Amino acid sequence: MQTGVRKLLVLRGPAMESEGVVGFLQEHFEVRQVADLDEALDAMREAHFDAVLAETADFLPIERGVAMQQASAVLDTIGDGVCIVGPEGAMVWANRRMREYPASVLDQVRAMCLRAYAEFQAAGDSILSRGRRFSLMPEDGAYYEIICSPVLDRQGHVRQVAAVTVNATARRAQQQKFNAIDRAGRELVSLQREDIARRDASERLQMLEELIVRCSRNVLKYEHFELFLLDEQSNVLTMTMCHGLDRSTNDQQLLASTSDNGICGYVAATARSYVCPEVAQDRRYLPGLAGARSSLTVPLRLHDKVIGVLNVESRVAAAFNEEDRQFAEIFAHYLALALNVLNLLVTERHTAHAQVSGSISAGLAGPVNDIITDLSGLMEDYIGHDDLRRRISAVVDQVARVRQAIQRLPESPATAVLAASGPVAGPDPVLAGRKVLVAEDEPPMRQTIHDVLSACGCEVDTAADGAEAIERIAAEPYDLVISDIKMPKASGYDVFAAVKARRGQTPVILITAFGYDPGHTILRARKEGLSAVLMKPFRAEQLLSECRRALEVTPQ
Repeated sequence: MQTGVRKLLVLRGPAMESEGVVGFLQEHFEVRQVADLDEALDAMREAHFDAVLAETADFLPIERGVAMQQASAVLDTIGDGVCIVGPEGAMVWANRRMREYPASVLDQVRAMCLRAYAEFQAAGDSILSRGRRFSLMPEDGAYYEIICSPVLDRQGHVRQVAAVTVNATARRAQQQKFNAIDRAGRELVSLQREDIARRDASERLQMLEELIVRCSRNVLKYEHFELFLLDEQSNVLTMTMCHGLDRSTNDQQLLASTSDNGICGYVAATARSYVCPEVAQDRRYLPGLAGARSSLTVPLRLHDKVIGVLNVESRVAAAFNEEDRQFAEIFAHYLALALNVLNLLVTERHTAHAQVSGSISAGLAGPVNDIITDLSGLMEDYIGHDDLRRRISAVVDQVARVRQAIQRLPESPATAVLAASGPVAGPDPVLAGRKVLVAEDEPPMRQTIHDVLSACGCEVDTAADGAEAIERIAAEPYDLVISDIKMPKASGYDVFAAVKARRGQTPVILITAFGYDPGHTILRARKEGLSAVLMKPFRAEQLLSECRRALEVTPQ
């Protein structure tokens, strides 16, 4: 006999035994005999059979039993708990996932099914279109969602309740984290213009940094991160904030480039996030966190333009997954908006300066031209009076120079020291005899500060860039150092650090334009003993007042 059937399950019956069917089958197949339906179902759970043989009366119960067994097997494979609860609260049936839930959860599921059963009984026919949904939060911090549906008999009466129990702990945690990031982000971008306007440069930047640090640590649990801003003109990534990382081991200037500029440079150039599961195996990684194993880097976007990069590192390998990337991108979006709030204020100050300067220039141009015209006509009236004509000519030249300065006013940045309200009275009791170094790369600014301090009796040295200032600090002891933040060759912070390393008690005053400090020089220096910050433009009285304050607390 040629057939694909090899293994049979035979449910014994009177007809089969009297007609010798079982004996015949045993000669040609591997036969397992069972006495009743329950034994047949147990046998099918234990092994696979190619065919089941039963008498006609037993066929329908076996078929139903097989279908039930297959349905139960399917329900056992799904990831959610499924059960049927009777009207007395007994769990009639449960799949494997449900049976794995803690006993406390099973008790509460049964209680909710009883509650749903009572509601279904009271609702009558309307239950056909709806079920009941419950949430369950045990003391262990887990979160379950339970959906109860009525089980009806042939007459449409509720006999039992079927419940699907989903462990939604991870999904709920994800949603809570998203909500926390959203709240933190809204806090970042809710900086009030009036509040910012009342603060000086360092206070505004410190306020922004404190918000970012609090949101990063409390919500995303970032302990080691850094923030770079992209200079659109130079394509340079400037570190704006750094917590828990050390870039001193790598002083390479980072550019927004896909090669030789680390992961941060790559992300800034491509605008694509980058998850690095193992830094030792990634050629783009540049050392930052000591003992780092993995990193996550996302771009800061503003109106589809990359304005910077957020880089997070961990001492755990593969610490960041796709979900972390998504959350970091959401947070980076809020960071970009918050930083833009600060930048908009800077832009407004530039714009306001240009508008005011333009108005002054337009308002003075006419009267100044009239003065020159009148003086030129006056010279014609005094032909032959050479001495008087020379004096009038000198006045005309002076007024012409004033006109040229007024014409340049709208184009010039607001970096000058504004004139004092009155003449300097002579040597100042606090400033006289003090040796001061002024580091400023703009010649007019450098000369103006020199002249104001010299008039008060200070002995003033100047430096045209940061490197020259550091050389002078190494060669000469100074009572006070005044330095611009952004200079060639070395920054204001480098000058500050050189002063503290050489003579820690020497006061330092830093100068910034419009309160913008992309390297967070002010914040770092203030924590380390910075005396004061002057925000351009400032009046001569402000300069002298800050110098006196700094020197009064420093022994001569």
